[in-house]
Amino acid sequence: MITPAFDLSQDPDQLILCIRVPYTRTSEFDLFIDGTDLKFFAKPYFLRLTLPGRIVEDGREKAKFDIDKGLFTLQVPKETAGEHFEGLQMLTSLLAPKGTRSAKPLVEDVSTACSEGAEDNEEEDEEEFDWQVEQEVYKELSVEELSALQKYGFANQRSGVFARLQEELSEVIDLQNPEGTSAAERRQARLEAEASAFSPDHYLADLFEDDEINRLLKFRPWWTKLSVSTEQEGESAVSFSEEEKEQLRKFPNRSFLLDKPSRSQAWLGLVDILLAYSYEVRSTEGEHNVESPWTIRKLSGTLCWLETYSSLQEVLESFGRRVLCYPLYRHFDLVTSAIRDTTKILQSGKACILKCLLEIHKVFRQNDPAYMLNDLYITDYCIWIQRVKSKKVTALVSTLQKASLLKRDLKLELDELENAARMVMEEEQQASSTCSDGSSDSSSESEESVAEGRGCSQPEEKGGGGGGGEMCRDSPLHPQPTSSASPIPQTRLRSVSSAERREAEPAGCRQLIQELEEMRVSADPAAESWSLQMSDAAAEETSGTLLEPNPRKNPLLIVQPQEDPEPDLG
Repeated sequence: MITPAFDLSQDPDQLILCIRVPYTRTSEFDLFIDGTDLKFFAKPYFLRLTLPGRIVEDGREKAKFDIDKGLFTLQVPKETAGEHFEGLQMLTSLLAPKGTRSAKPLVEDVSTACSEGAEDNEEEDEEEFDWQVEQEVYKELSVEELSALQKYGFANQRSGVFARLQEELSEVIDLQNPEGTSAAERRQARLEAEASAFSPDHYLADLFEDDEINRLLKFRPWWTKLSVSTEQEGESAVSFSEEEKEQLRKFPNRSFLLDKPSRSQAWLGLVDILLAYSYEVRSTEGEHNVESPWTIRKLSGTLCWLETYSSLQEVLESFGRRVLCYPLYRHFDLVTSAIRDTTKILQSGKACILKCLLEIHKVFRQNDPAYMLNDLYITDYCIWIQRVKSKKVTALVSTLQKASLLKRDLKLELDELENAARMVMEEEQQASSTCSDGSSDSSSESEESVAEGRGCSQPEEKGGGGGGGEMCRDSPLHPQPTSSASPIPQTRLRSVSSAERREAEPAGCRQLIQELEEMRVSADPAAESWSLQMSDAAAEETSGTLLEPNPRKNPLLIVQPQEDPEPDLG
């Protein structure tokens, strides 16, 4: 028998069931309605549903069949008018037979509905099987051996899986020996790997060159655009594609009996996986690519390290550290944005969570060997979330909204790193500004020096003799030149200015000034005394005075001294 494609909707008074049954005859339909049970048969199709509310067969039901589309539409009245049937989009749980429970978790209810799919899968496996591969006889582990192995997977319900998959192990998870590594050892190894992978340079580059980050932060994922559901109070209206509906029908029927610690692990693992998914959607702007399986797997400690968390704060800290260590974009604002996105997904209800899980399932399904994570986690989450109570999701949302994550919680010394980087940037900016100001000051002061020299020489020409020299010598604003032809001052500028300048200059500038001051040539005291007594005419003929360049006036000016004959004092 084939399980047909179907869809359920409702209005206040009736339930509407649409079943796609192409290539059937209208005379071969069989319908059975009894309370919450609904059975439909039209060879070769068979559909059995367990409804969340009761319906009645009282003559008001209506049915029609569109031959061209092969679509059978049935309208059945509700037993209680105005009652809302919750979970009509949870197709997998509706297909489950009524009252199927098991003492063991993860027990698959084999039915005719899923036997066809199992046969198809076996045929595909046979087609892809390599008959030349070297085979080893698999030995079933005893109960004692299984109990000694570490637990992992959905709600920590699996063990022994990776014992048969050693070759694929390194391509799926980062943990080397999952069967023999305890939860505490996994966590310690994860923290050490994250500390080794953290790159301060990459983090600072994304922090200060954040144009691309800001663009991603402005992106609006699909769950932020959902409208409020008119059927389910407090939830958003979510629609599933035909492909997603088909995948829901393919899921096996499983029942989960989880104790309190296992339920806690399931909820915390769900938050961790949704955080990784939210980051991936934002970083790719909703367009999944070949890196999407790696990103989701790598950012989730649950999927990558088979991590088991004990609190929601541990989940947030683990996710934050991994975002800053592994993906292309490593920015703390992307961490907080992913937390807000996950909160929005949970607020939107079970249907929105299920749609996200179905997208993750598809991403992993199309990647080899990431599909193994579907078997370990995602498929079970897709089945389990359909059956949990909505109030449990609401309680998780409330807890997540109260949680907070700061940079110091990640234990990567982010605040110290950012402060040091900002100090370096400020010093570089100050040094650049100081050098620029120094260059402009040197240029303007050189021009002023030339202008002052010209101002001293003009009165000398007009005075006809030493009048100009007397004017410059009496001026308190200018040093005394040795002659009217030499505008460069012979006396030193006060040393305080040089000291102040050295303190203001960066290391490179200070070194240059120091070298220039060491090259400064002091004037000969005897020559200076003699030059003050010489007449203007004799001073013009004297070229032996050693001049002293001042780095404050022109740090690049070096005057080569010339050898003069000894003055004739007789």
